[in-house]
Amino acid sequence: LFFLQVEVLDAKTRDQLCFLDKVCWMIMLRCFLFFFSEGKSLRDDEILQNLPVGTTATMYFRDLGPQLSWTMVFLAEYIGPLLTYLLFYFRVPYIYSHRHAFTSSPYPVVTLACVCHTFHYMKRLIETIFVHRFSHGTMPLRTIVKNCAYYWGFSAWLAYYINHPLYTPPSYGELQVNYALVIFVMCELGNFSIHLTLNNLRGDGSKGRKFPVPNKNPFTWLFFFVSCPNYTYEVGAWVSFSIMTQCLPVVFYTFLGFIQMTIWAKGKHRAYTREFKDYPSLRVAIIPLIL
Repeated sequence: LFFLQVEVLDAKTRDQLCFLDKVCWMIMLRCFLFFFSEGKSLRDDEILQNLPVGTTATMYFRDLGPQLSWTMVFLAEYIGPLLTYLLFYFRVPYIYSHRHAFTSSPYPVVTLACVCHTFHYMKRLIETIFVHRFSHGTMPLRTIVKNCAYYWGFSAWLAYYINHPLYTPPSYGELQVNYALVIFVMCELGNFSIHLTLNNLRGDGSKGRKFPVPNKNPFTWLFFFVSCPNYTYEVGAWVSFSIMTQCLPVVFYTFLGFIQMTIWAKGKHRAYTREFKDYPSLRVAIIPLIL
């Protein structure tokens, strides 16, 4: 039977917290609590016997503070915009003037925008519960507060102007709205298709990592050109929503979202190209043949 000694130090002060003598190799450590000196965290499935250490292992403890699971993170981020937007759509008292309380806009595009916005976040909530597969990682509570402030705040800002009594419809009327609606629906279907494809990557129970490839679903054919078509479709949905509403705050929110998703997509693309030698050379990060 294999035994070793484990010294646990505070990651900041390097003070010894405890010394474990004759630790059996079958003990597994939580990845977000123990770190090697070079800063690499341990995975949940790491076993002491398989670590590159001798008979004595020095590890570092870091208190990450209050944490929430990724499922709870996304639920918190998405429920807020869904409910916030509806408050403005129904014009609850004290948002606009009293004479507009619980009134409705005479323009059909306002109702259509509410339906699209509600559908978008309902889809996200359903995907969070039934589609996405999360690791055992967590997010610090303080980061969740910032993320929720971003999503909830922007939702309120968009909703305030789109549902405002003085809102005017798009310049090209129904033609502009209908074209934008078609693009929005296609992008939402595409985004959902990509999430299903990513979810099925390990559907066979294999632990080996694979990169996503197109299948018979035409919406997945964007994988021929980009590494993260889910972000491509997400940006497309918000661009179409901007065209549909012709509202400047929506355009600004779309632009910020595009910047953030481009950063995520480039990081994912670099990770794919480093990990897989046979990764398709034609693929770029988020915009086919460009970016």
